[in-house]
Amino acid sequence: MWRLSSALLLLSFPGCFSIQGPASVRGPENGSVTIRCRYSSRWQMYNKYWCRGADWSTCRVLIRTRGSEKEKKSGRLSLRDNWRDNSLLVTMEMLTQNDTDTYWCGIEKFGTDRGTRIKVTVYSEGKDTMSSKMLSTMPTMDSNAYVMSSDLHKRTHYLLLVFVKVPVLLILAGVVLWLKGSTQKVSEEEWRHTFCSNLDSELTVKDIAP
Repeated sequence: MWRLSSALLLLSFPGCFSIQGPASVRGPENGSVTIRCRYSSRWQMYNKYWCRGADWSTCRVLIRTRGSEKEKKSGRLSLRDNWRDNSLLVTMEMLTQNDTDTYWCGIEKFGTDRGTRIKVTVYSEGKDTMSSKMLSTMPTMDSNAYVMSSDLHKRTHYLLLVFVKVPVLLILAGVVLWLKGSTQKVSEEEWRHTFCSNLDSELTVKDIAP
């Protein structure tokens, strides 16, 4: 049931299995772009067209063939139906930013036409060229520079270890030992004081006793 539903859904699209083209194309401002749409051989003799608009049912036809391979031209557009390889060639010249939009390669037939949607984007060539130049002029680091940097880092770490970290560790160890020695000394003095006090108390008791 799911496969049947999927097949019906695909057939509901205007260009399913009839005509196909690229999902999107890009062209430079003031330049040109050529789009190739391929169709099934059964549609060779049918009129083809190029229309503009996001909605297939209301797109505006810009140029149309008349059932022959003769190239058609209209302003900055040209359209040629090539029956030898079952393809429709659309060329847009002198592109402007305003040409960025959704277009369709269409097949005119009785009933519902067939079509495939194509997104055309016009980019500013100056901005792309500037970006490329910026990327090409950015400084790069080769392997030798990386090795030198690594050696310098190791040497710096060694000097810090010898002249900073080791003395600090020795000082901390000395402080710990001194505190430990002081604690032990205090404990010994307290033990001696307690022992002597107890001894004096015992002697005094013995002297007092008859």
